[in-house]
Amino acid sequence: MNEANKIGRRNVLKYFGAGLATLAMSPAIGVSKPESQTPPVGLEDPKEKYPKPPFPSQKQPWPGLASKMDPRPDHGEKTYKGSGRLAGRKALITGGDSGMGRAAAIAYAREGADVAINYFPTEEPDAKEVVDLIKAAGRKAVAIPGDLRDESFCKKLVDDAISSLGGLDIVVNNAARQQTHSSILDISTEEFDATMKTNIYAPFWIIKAALPHLKPGSVIIGTASEQAYDPSGDLYDYAQTKAATMNYVKSLAKQLAPKGIRVNGVAPGPIWTPLQVSGGATQEKLVKFGGDTPLGRPGQPAELASIYVQLAASDASYATGQIYGSSGGKGYP
Repeated sequence: MNEANKIGRRNVLKYFGAGLATLAMSPAIGVSKPESQTPPVGLEDPKEKYPKPPFPSQKQPWPGLASKMDPRPDHGEKTYKGSGRLAGRKALITGGDSGMGRAAAIAYAREGADVAINYFPTEEPDAKEVVDLIKAAGRKAVAIPGDLRDESFCKKLVDDAISSLGGLDIVVNNAARQQTHSSILDISTEEFDATMKTNIYAPFWIIKAALPHLKPGSVIIGTASEQAYDPSGDLYDYAQTKAATMNYVKSLAKQLAPKGIRVNGVAPGPIWTPLQVSGGATQEKLVKFGGDTPLGRPGQPAELASIYVQLAASDASYATGQIYGSSGGKGYP
């Protein structure tokens, strides 16, 4: 090796060694020093996120309005942010004026879906708010009021939704009737019939009407309840309809899987909705509503919106026949 090559080699090794020493003494590039006193952005304590009991005693005529509740429920009106997960989809949601139906409608629209909502005619004030929110998200909103206890209306509901939306690929059977009775002797045949028709017959009629129009990739979602697993003594009729909902989800999922249609359910725990203030809970229970959960409060409809989105989205394609719970720590399902 000549002298020039030796000098060049010594210089390369010198600078290389200096570079390693510098890297060893310097903090990693792009890595900031952690601030142990600063909590991560967006981290929220679920115990303190929403109102806790005691709640004001209040009562509304059935089926009730979310806009008149105190405190007013959160359906994600100001918080849900979409990311295009349901772009181009077309959804029909019963009970879409309030509760989980409203939360799902807002989320679906902000995820890119056009949405038709059904509601009882007296719930028009709440429904109008939902229609405005769907339109504000830049999506098509269709309002179809009517009584789900009528078979002919259920068929017309599906037809009108398909005609107005230009198709259908998400069906959410969410509407429900819940009335508290301390004894089975206090439930008339007419009241029992009304609960069964709203909670069981209506989904049956709606699914039958929608199924011929659902293509592979479509989804059906039912709203069950913790009552399917741990029924309250004063919700004799309502509780059995939610157990039936859980079972129709599992049965229908097996039947429709070969057609490429998924069927799942959501089982909420105590959620702050008009069901509770319009006869679904005694005033004694209402004041303490949700206080017996490990989180010490009832859930808000907004806290279930992402579950309805996940079950409708195509990236949940292997989930069918499942019941997704959200019960504040009670452990169901």
